[in-house]
Amino acid sequence: MMKKDECVKLISAEGFEFIVDINAAMVSQTIRNMLTSPGGFAETEHREVRFPEISTTILEKICQYFYWSLQYASGKETEFHIEPELTLELMMAANYLHT
Repeated sequence: MMKKDECVKLISAEGFEFIVDINAAMVSQTIRNMLTSPGGFAETEHREVRFPEISTTILEKICQYFYWSLQYASGKETEFHIEPELTLELMMAANYLHT
C-alpha cells in the first residue's frame, strides 16, 4: 500500500480516479511541473490533477505507460503496446503531457 505522500490522483474527463505512484506520474513533465511548482498550482497541495480533456480509456493507458517507462527506462528493448484505435488520442494526450 502506498502512503498518501507517495501517490497522486489523476482524474479523467468522466471523473474516474487513478491513484498513481508519484514517481510514475513524474514521467510526465507537465505533471511534474504541476506537482513541484512552488506556489503556482493547487495540484501541488492536493496531489490531485484533473484532465477534463482526457478520457478514462486514454488516461488509463497513460498510467500504464508511466509504470512501463519506469520499469524499462534502463534501456531494455521492449515495446509498449498501443491499440491502433487509441493512437490519435494518445498522441494528443502525450503531446500535452510531454511524455
